[in-house]
Amino acid sequence: MKTDALFDPLRLPNGRQLPNRLAKAAMEEGLAEAGQLPGPAIASLYQRWAEGGAGLLITGNVMVDGAAMTGPAGIALEAQTPLDGFKHWAAAVHRHAPAGTQLWMQINHPGRQVFAAMGETAWAPSAVALQMGKHSKLFAQPQALGEAQIAGVIERFVQTALQAQAAGFDGVQIHAAHGYLLSQFLSPLANQRTDRWGGPIEHRARLLLDIVDAVRAAVRPDFGVGVKLNSADFQRGGFSEADARQVVELLNGRGLDLLELSGGSYESPAMQGRTADGRTLAREAYFLEFARELASVAQMPVMTTGGIARPEIARQVLASGVALVGLGTALAMAPDLPRRWREGSPLTAPRPQVGWKDKTLASIATMALVRRQLHRMSAGGLPSAADSPLFTLLLDQWRNKRQTARYRRWRAAL
Repeated sequence: MKTDALFDPLRLPNGRQLPNRLAKAAMEEGLAEAGQLPGPAIASLYQRWAEGGAGLLITGNVMVDGAAMTGPAGIALEAQTPLDGFKHWAAAVHRHAPAGTQLWMQINHPGRQVFAAMGETAWAPSAVALQMGKHSKLFAQPQALGEAQIAGVIERFVQTALQAQAAGFDGVQIHAAHGYLLSQFLSPLANQRTDRWGGPIEHRARLLLDIVDAVRAAVRPDFGVGVKLNSADFQRGGFSEADARQVVELLNGRGLDLLELSGGSYESPAMQGRTADGRTLAREAYFLEFARELASVAQMPVMTTGGIARPEIARQVLASGVALVGLGTALAMAPDLPRRWREGSPLTAPRPQVGWKDKTLASIATMALVRRQLHRMSAGGLPSAADSPLFTLLLDQWRNKRQTARYRRWRAAL
């Protein structure tokens, strides 16, 4: 009898084995409790995914600096952060998941992608503001990082990785995609430095490489270390496919266990199927063409995420030479999709669609729709594909305003 490739195990370079080729990709949950800590809600959500059967669960971004957050309900993990909530989170997964399932923490710094309402300074490679048209004023005006601050960023990634390891997580994924800080350093549009951190791609990649090397040296040999990288930014003059290929070659030989390929940023949300440079992405598996090319030079297993919701598409991804299939929105709408596919169900997860003319608002509303499903599941409910995008956006903005006030009170009390 022919076996289903989706449920073949995958041996990682660190010697540990994933039980199948399906991964829950990162989605920002917005479920932090006071002090930017994880609580019962996020543990409950991840228990749902653990029971759903994916071989690898990657968290939404956990920030390495509580003063640098993508949003007011994000989680932060620093050197002195208490670990009780993180331990409970990891235990909820390991207690309920199939044997061998791993939980990795995505660790991140937002750089300039910080909302002005948060009241914090936005640090970036260069003082280049986000270009979001009439919505640009929503974001803080960035300031360029100095040498000592860059060294501090590297140390923060190391300390967060060590804390994740101590809390019982199985690995970390260093976020260098979607326009966040490490992605900004990689982009010739955002990074206009003339020192050793800017210019040619080998210099623009220096911060990512230094963080990978420092994290890999600090954690256990069997602790997973991965990177999320854009296959391209999909902005004219930005981080290109040729740049991505060079970065992959630079990452080879550095002890990485997994390389996830995605694309886009706040300015060009290709991870939602929309691009700023006019290119048309595939209707499903948006980045497969790029991932296939980059997998041919990568010496570590490659994963791709973006628009995958059907088992036949997931199998095509594996057949192309990609080792792991990332499921994001699909698992927000159907958290047990891997288990159902294993049982032979052809179930396709519905995908939220917002067809508004204002592409920035459409992108924000799409994220709000996904986040609403995560909040439902964290409270024991079921996802719904019938939510109104407008009502959901208004609800999300109301909640965001309350959480921003709570965040600012927390920061002021430190």
